[in-house]
Amino acid sequence: MNQSTNRVLVAAGVALLITAGCSSTNDSPSASNETPAAIDGGSESAPGIRIVSAKDGAAVADNPPEDLVILDVRTQEEFDEGHLEGAIMIDFYRDDFAEELAKLDPNVPYLLYCRSGNRSGQTTAIMQTLGFSDVSDIDGGILAWNQAGLATVAE
Repeated sequence: MNQSTNRVLVAAGVALLITAGCSSTNDSPSASNETPAAIDGGSESAPGIRIVSAKDGAAVADNPPEDLVILDVRTQEEFDEGHLEGAIMIDFYRDDFAEELAKLDPNVPYLLYCRSGNRSGQTTAIMQTLGFSDVSDIDGGILAWNQAGLATVAE
């Protein structure tokens, strides 16, 4: 099998495991939220998969590294209500979500968010499995972003 086929198979397997493990679509933060904290164990500026505050996420967006992708994993309706400027959207609840993630370049930096941090936390696990090397997940999602008074755009 080629590398692309392997990535799609890994993504499909991860998606199946996540789907089987999720009994609720509630996106509110809870003690059972398994968002990985600073998976790389390094500083927030070092490559790896890490959780950043809304203000740190805004600093990344305001002074983006080359090829930064701002990734919103909420639904289309949520995205239309307000999102980070320049964000692309892949709905976490799509049946082919992991396959869509596998189509993205794992070698560029990502600023990732959802509504509260639940879906993006699950997304970081998939991204790590797919070999993404630089992901900043906004702690608290767009709720924390809005609470910090940071700007969004609406469709």
